Amino acid sequence: MIPLLLFIALGLFILVAFELRARKKSGEIEQKQSSDVSNSDGECCGQHLVCERETLLQTNAHIDYYDDEELDALADIAPEQYTESQYQMLREVFDSLSEKDVPGWCRSIQLRRIQLPQDIREEALLIVRERRQRK
Repeated sequence: MIPLLLFIALGLFILVAFELRARKKSGEIEQKQSSDVSNSDGECCGQHLVCERETLLQTNAHIDYYDDEELDALADIAPEQYTESQYQMLREVFDSLSEKDVPGWCRSIQLRRIQLPQDIREEALLIVRERRQRK
C-alpha cells in the first residue's frame, strides 16, 4: 500500500513540475513576444521609421547632420503642409544619401521633429528592411 501511495505522489509531483515548467516557458514566450515589440532581438514592431534595434532613439540624443541643416526649417510641420519646394528639398537630400546612411539619417530626422512624406518614408523603410535582411 505504501509503495502505491509513493508511486502516486511521485506521479503527481512530476505532473505538477511539468505543468509549472510549461507555464514558465509560456511566460517566457509571452515575455519575448512583448520584448520583440521593443525590438530587442526580433523583427521591427513597425511603430518607428527605423527599428530601435537600429538604435532609433539612443539615450544620447546626439543629432548627426548629413549636410542637411536646411531641413530644420521643416520641424513640427505636417508633411501634407509642405510646399513643393520644401518637398523637393527633402527629396534631394534623401536621394543624395548612400544606402548605409539612411538609418542614421532617419534617426536624425526624427530627433529633429521632421516628418517625412509618405512616399519618402516608405522608400526609407524599404531600404532599412533590405539592409537588415542582408545582415
